[in-house]
Amino acid sequence: MDDLDKYIAKRKKKSPAFAAQFDKGYKDFKIGILLKMARENAGLTQEQLAEKLSTQKSAISRIENHAEDIRLSTIERFAEVNFRGGE
Repeated sequence: MDDLDKYIAKRKKKSPAFAAQFDKGYKDFKIGILLKMARENAGLTQEQLAEKLSTQKSAISRIENHAEDIRLSTIERFAEVNFRGGE
């Protein structure tokens, strides 16, 4: 366990509110990273994915960087384009 992990564990023990916020934030962060990796593995730029989803590049960036407000239907559309080559 490195120093950062030790610090996080210590803060979580001291503050249940911190623990809850940290865990939720981490989950949201992971979702965004996984979506970004899927897009990149599909060989798509944010602009190309935005076009396929009939949205703007800024929306794709927001999803990848702030996934806390993403809807399941958006994730499904994102996956359809990235994994099945859908439109």
